[in-house]
Amino acid sequence: MMKKMKNKHLFVRLGFALNGLKVAFSSEKSLRFQMIVAISALLVLIALQPPFYWWAIVIIMIALVLAAELFNTALEIICDYVQPEYHEAIKKVKDVSAAAVLTISIAAFVIGMLFLVDTTLG
Repeated sequence: MMKKMKNKHLFVRLGFALNGLKVAFSSEKSLRFQMIVAISALLVLIALQPPFYWWAIVIIMIALVLAAELFNTALEIICDYVQPEYHEAIKKVKDVSAAAVLTISIAAFVIGMLFLVDTTLG
């Protein structure tokens, strides 16, 4: 039986989270791609020096995309553990989870385009 994980020291819980990032980055190419896109967006912000509100919007979108990708990865891991063989219901769960990542990624792309239009034409 798993030891109780609640009420652990902050640094212990931080270690769990950092291990989760390590697991996700080592197993998911899409998460690594999303991180490259996130770093690129931050470099564009640094280069263009937009108003503060654009920094906030872009950073929020980066966090949302990465969090969605992490949730998707976690869901895929548990699905594969519960049902290692192909199952139509598991496929649907994974597809819907991937659709959530796609949805927030499209929103982030639109925000990025609005940012570029505003900072280059505005």
